[in-house]
Amino acid sequence: MELKFQDGLIPAIVQDERSGKVLMLGYMNDAAYQKTLDTGYVTFFSRSRQKLWTKGEQSGHKLVVRAVLVDCDQDALLIKAELSGVGCCHEGYETCFYRKLTPRGVEITEPRQFDPEEVYKTKG
Repeated sequence: MELKFQDGLIPAIVQDERSGKVLMLGYMNDAAYQKTLDTGYVTFFSRSRQKLWTKGEQSGHKLVVRAVLVDCDQDALLIKAELSGVGCCHEGYETCFYRKLTPRGVEITEPRQFDPEEVYKTKG
């Protein structure tokens, strides 16, 4: 099957295999996609840093691949994964989708799982 990368990238939605909760959305280039398949850990292409990064390489909260699905147009991926830590989001939440937009404003929908300043502090 030939995946349809747009501008060299394909969106990859990551879903918790057990709960069905959407954990995050990232982008993969072909190298990130191949590394994901080869290692069994979700790897993305960082558009801001212009490099590959494996989710959890700094926090330890890795995403273990359980299944890779492709949509009918072959231009988006759904990765079912197991989160090997307490949170996926760099803000300290289980999921990156922890904010709900309401007529009254933004509502935080879940408790913070870890302190991002502690987890992502610069070592040295």
